Parts: sequence; C-alpha cells; structure tokens
Amino acid sequence: MIPATNKLMKIFLNGQLVEEAEAKVSVFDHGLLYGDGIFEGIRLYNGRVFRLEEHLKRLELSARAIMLDIPMSREEISAAVCDTCRANGLTDGYIRLVVTRGTGTLGLNPYLCTDPQIFIIADKIQLYPEEYYTDGLKIVTVPTRRSGPAGLPPMIKSLNYLNNILAKIEAINAGCMEAIMLNEQGYVAECTGDNVFILQDGTLHTPPSSAGALKGITREVTVEIAHTLGIPLVESNLTRYDLWVADECFLTGTAAEIVPVTAVDGRAVGTGHPGPVAGQFIDGFRAKAGSEGTEI
Repeated sequence: MIPATNKLMKIFLNGQLVEEAEAKVSVFDHGLLYGDGIFEGIRLYNGRVFRLEEHLKRLELSARAIMLDIPMSREEISAAVCDTCRANGLTDGYIRLVVTRGTGTLGLNPYLCTDPQIFIIADKIQLYPEEYYTDGLKIVTVPTRRSGPAGLPPMIKSLNYLNNILAKIEAINAGCMEAIMLNEQGYVAECTGDNVFILQDGTLHTPPSSAGALKGITREVTVEIAHTLGIPLVESNLTRYDLWVADECFLTGTAAEIVPVTAVDGRAVGTGHPGPVAGQFIDGFRAKAGSEGTEI
C-alpha cells in the first residue's frame, strides 16, 4: 500500500472532529487488546461516497453478530462520514470507519466494557501501483489457512485480521503483493484482502461465503456488472487447479477495486496478460464508481 499523505488530518471521534494528534482511544480498549470491534473500508469518488448504505448495513449486521451496540444511528454515521471527508478537503479517497467494544478490563469479558468507541479516518489511498491494473498481478497460494466459518464467520468484518496478516507476510516473503488463502478443506476462500473471481468457458466463478469468503461490497458490484454484461456467474468451491487453468482471473475489493491476475503459483493465467473480460469489469466498475454514491 502506498503511504497516505503527511498532512494533518481531522479525525471523527465519538461525535466530534478532532486533530489527528488528539484522536486517541484507551490502551484498555478491547478493540486494541483483543481485536474486539468491527470496521468498514469505504471509497470516495468525485465527491460521492460509493455504496455508503451497503457499507453501513454490513456494519450493523457485523455489530449485531458480535452483540456490539453502535453508539450512533445509521443516519448519524452517514452524516459523520461526509463531514469527515469535507473536513479533510477530499473529493477522492478512502474512509476507514471503526467501532470498538470500548474500555474494559484485561480479561475477555465484553460485558465489562463501557462506552463503545467510533472513529472515522478519511485520507488518500492507492493499494496497488497503476501498472498492476494494466499489466496484471502475480499471486501465490500461501500455507496459512483461512479461519473457518465455525470459528469466525467471514460475514463479520472484525478488527481481528491477524489471520490475513500472517498470509500477507508469506505473500511478501514470496515476492508477491497478494496471496490466495485456502480453507481447511483445501478450497479457495479469498485473498488476504480481496475476493477472487475466475472466468472459465464463459462463466464467472467465485467462492461462496461458506468457503470463508467475505461478502465484499465490490464483490456485489461485480455480480451486478456480470448481470449487465450477460455473463453467467455462479458461487462454487474452487481449487488451486481451477485457478491455474482459468481463462482469466481477477480480484475485487474496496481498496483494490478490480485488478487482473496474470499468474498464480508461477503458472500463467490464460495468455499471461490481463484478459478482455477483466477489462470490461474494470471499465464497468469505474463507470459506476464515478457516477454513483452519496454526495458529501
């Protein structure tokens, strides 16, 4: 990820905008101590927050699943997101919306926590260099397996990302920016931060949530684009072999958008160059992102 700018930012923290240096939570916050919290990564394009309602709905569902009370209404959070973008002079950028369990004890008991914390960061982001979108991304499968749905449902976008970070370390050590994570059954779950799609014989395939895949917002936009393009799409269990022999492969995510994959585990995908169908999805996504959203 290319570092954000060094300018001083305004951060939304518990109902007010504060200077970056004053944006603090307690060292006893369970979000810090145990990853006990939830978040959303959201994009701002051309002065519009893309799919804000969908992100806020997913945030609420994550909160309900872990029995966390969000201290603001959806309408209040929506206004706060827009206020934070305006306060930082952004028309394009990345928004990180975080809700933690709040201050508690050194024990695990979440019912001893008080005052859930909510903060919003809005800044610039560029996850991958532009040449990855034109030339493609090379990825590898790593040993670290995706946490099983029975242990932590992938639908919950929690602060506990150590599983993903371990896989990211393995990817970087292998000379790659991203990695395929398998589930305990050996099926493809997702990448460390992105959903996975392959094209095979004219049909688009992507792993289901039951395989360990997050229900990504950009993933859902990709499904919409597939319907518009008339490309059949199915959720199905995928193996490494399916990725090796795919006609095309691409990844989707809020920060990554849609990025084509040209090699998996040293094997060229298709022609070894970004495919034409991936290009259609990139164009379709950029058209939506550039014209839809909640105006700030």
